[in-house]
Amino acid sequence: MKQVYVGAHTLDAELVRGLLESRGIHAVVRGAALFSLRGEVPMTAETLPTVWVDESDHQRVREIIEDYHGGGTASRVGARAWVCPRCREWLEPQFTSCWRCV
Repeated sequence: MKQVYVGAHTLDAELVRGLLESRGIHAVVRGAALFSLRGEVPMTAETLPTVWVDESDHQRVREIIEDYHGGGTASRVGARAWVCPRCREWLEPQFTSCWRCV
């Protein structure tokens, strides 16, 4: 398996996993349990939740994730909540700008 995504938090990683699985790609979230230790351990790429897929799906997955981050159709499927492209904070649909980045 190959790591394809580092989530800002567990919900972010699970959202990407669900998006990939809705397109027929088996994906696994690893490290979600470590997120509950935030404040105790530093939040780095090694301790944040990550999404993993089979290596054969890697290129297709990259395109789906780029569409998700670029505001393409994949990011609008289902909920209207959004992820700040700069700090990756999960924001509810009523917010038009990120509270963390302003």
